[in-house]
Amino acid sequence: MLENLGSRFQNIMKKVRGHGKLSEENVKEALKEVKMSLLEADVNYKVVRDFTNKILENSLGENVLTGVNPGQQFIKIVNDELVELLGGTNSRLTKSPRNPTVIMLTGLQGAGKTTFAGKLANYLKKQGEVPYLVAADVYRPAAIKQLQVLGKNIGVSVYAEENSNDPVEICKNSIEAGKLENATYIILDTAGRLHIDEKLMDELKEIKKVAKPHEIMLVVDAMIGQDAVNLAQSFNEAISIDGVVLTKLDGDARGGSALSIKSVVGKPIKFIGTGETINDIELFHPERLASRILGMGDVISLVERAQENINEDDAKSLEDKIKSQKFDLEDYLKMLNMVKKMGPLKNIMKMIPGMSDIGDISPAEKEMKKVVVMIQSMTKEERKKPEILKANRKIRVAKGSGVEVSDINKLLKQFDQMKAMMKMFSGGKMPNMSALAGMKGPKGKFHF
Repeated sequence: MLENLGSRFQNIMKKVRGHGKLSEENVKEALKEVKMSLLEADVNYKVVRDFTNKILENSLGENVLTGVNPGQQFIKIVNDELVELLGGTNSRLTKSPRNPTVIMLTGLQGAGKTTFAGKLANYLKKQGEVPYLVAADVYRPAAIKQLQVLGKNIGVSVYAEENSNDPVEICKNSIEAGKLENATYIILDTAGRLHIDEKLMDELKEIKKVAKPHEIMLVVDAMIGQDAVNLAQSFNEAISIDGVVLTKLDGDARGGSALSIKSVVGKPIKFIGTGETINDIELFHPERLASRILGMGDVISLVERAQENINEDDAKSLEDKIKSQKFDLEDYLKMLNMVKKMGPLKNIMKMIPGMSDIGDISPAEKEMKKVVVMIQSMTKEERKKPEILKANRKIRVAKGSGVEVSDINKLLKQFDQMKAMMKMFSGGKMPNMSALAGMKGPKGKFHF
């Protein structure tokens, strides 16, 4: 959704920038394309109509500034309305004055509740909290085992009663068990169904009664499109949800439900799932998502991701190496691994202003993996002193990494070029992300 909708919006903005002033004619022309792109992304029709009407009103109203670039002004108006449409401000998790805070996850089967439970526990653990997972889905085969594996992988305790078929009793017992574990958050992974039915809702009402959750979050698969809004309405009417989690937001062009839920249901989106790994979870920030959609990047999220995944001492060590011009292939390997820890390169580039429409970056990701394998195939001495890599050594490294000798020569040449460029940073700060990723080569392609 972000990619498709984002590219459409960015093309519209480029056209608007070409106009000398904001006239009713060119604004309506741009808004016609905005309307079509939103409807194709499965945004609710009424939401689209109200959204475009507000933009038209603000673009031609008394608040239009004279002497300001019309294209920039239109983008600001669209950005402000988009932020408002997405909820205005980010809505954080509820925190109980006394531990533990109980979070109840609900939703249909297949929405990704169990996976999200693990992601949320991992996220809270990184914040210094003590999460406690509860396997309350007794109907789906292997649901309990899945949660236990997730818990083990992230080092979080999981409460399960494998011989019990009563999810209400499991949730009730888990609260006391969580207190004994000194948990600060208890996450209830409840069962889903393939569709909404009376039995499901009655069960959730009973769990709500005994567990007294501080927060009820509905986990919704963004790929179901407009049905996500209808689903949120149904759950809200039945058990009064506090917020929505959108999973698989990166997986489909119809994820426009993100732009409809707050307006239609009146409940905030609190988290979004942006990928398959345990770290692919983000607090939902309306202003950041709006910025990404409009191609203006998301530097704050980029910095936060770097802080979460990159060891400060390692980063400082690399900075010192660059400043002292002692940067070698061993350091280059460390740097590439730092970038890998931050997630897919494609997602990182989208967060950098001006890089969102860079195109297909998968060749660069393949190249990055190839470079990592090549360097790993070298001895420690060769990494420290690349100049000793003569013909025989290059043949050995090429065989060990499954590449050609010409690839080794290309890597060494590009590494020399990078070292030359890094002299520019010897008296200042660390290079920006494009420099860390290997610098842009000819025709805007990335080389590693």
